[in-house]
Amino acid sequence: MNILIMGGNGQVGFELQRQLCLLGEVYAPSRAELDLADAQAVQAWLEHYRPTLIINAAAYTAVDKAEDEPQMAQRLNAELPTQLAAYAAEQGVRLVHYSSDYVYPGDGEQARTEDSPVKPLSVYGASKLAGDQAVSASGCDALVFRTSWVYSARGNNFMKTMLRLGRERDALGIVADQVGAPTPARLIALVTGLALERKLAAGLYHLAPRGEASWHGFACEIFTQAKHAGETLAINPEGVAAIPTAQYPTPAARPLNSRLELNKLENALDITLPHWQSQLVLTLKEHLG
Repeated sequence: MNILIMGGNGQVGFELQRQLCLLGEVYAPSRAELDLADAQAVQAWLEHYRPTLIINAAAYTAVDKAEDEPQMAQRLNAELPTQLAAYAAEQGVRLVHYSSDYVYPGDGEQARTEDSPVKPLSVYGASKLAGDQAVSASGCDALVFRTSWVYSARGNNFMKTMLRLGRERDALGIVADQVGAPTPARLIALVTGLALERKLAAGLYHLAPRGEASWHGFACEIFTQAKHAGETLAINPEGVAAIPTAQYPTPAARPLNSRLELNKLENALDITLPHWQSQLVLTLKEHLG
């Protein structure tokens, strides 16, 4: 099997390389090797390597910056998956694509199902939704996983930012009215591998850990677990103030409710997804060494 991973050097892509290496030959071009903004270059890679499995872990994830760079967000989040889906449909190969909780409007308190109405609040969310819809409309054999609040032991993410700030400061204000499930890239890769092994039926699935937290709750848990692991921090969880989104304005609006219903994926794979706190323990252990 020839496996082509787009975005292989990102948080999810890196974990996918580790997870899928036993399934076949993995190709994960770096940015220097393949400019994903160049549609012709992408097409040339597809035609040269003739993948039998395409994993699209590439995305424009700078949510605020996307408000000023809508064309680049559209290219990477919508046009690229459209191109990959067209190739997958033509060649009869499977495509795995990753999406985001930002396609939902973020109102209410109920967890979204895969059939819930979509209404993105930002350029980023709209571009991700366009990519999802294009993949579904292509008719290719595609798995689309919508996930939330991705982090890992490498790359730039909330966990690593909190650890850095926690070493430098004894007080922080963190948003407490946005709620979701922090999802480690490692878990995404593990579930992807299992889905491929068990030949999960094509379709849209939510992929996240069980449980929920606000960004404030996530930060407090990071500091608590880091201290238990022996990390020296200037801050204590008591020093983390809970603030509303209104006190932390950003160029792009964020959904307040990013809860995702997980039953469809769990039932299809006959699994119980782990709780987000247990996954944080593992990710911190990997990062802190």
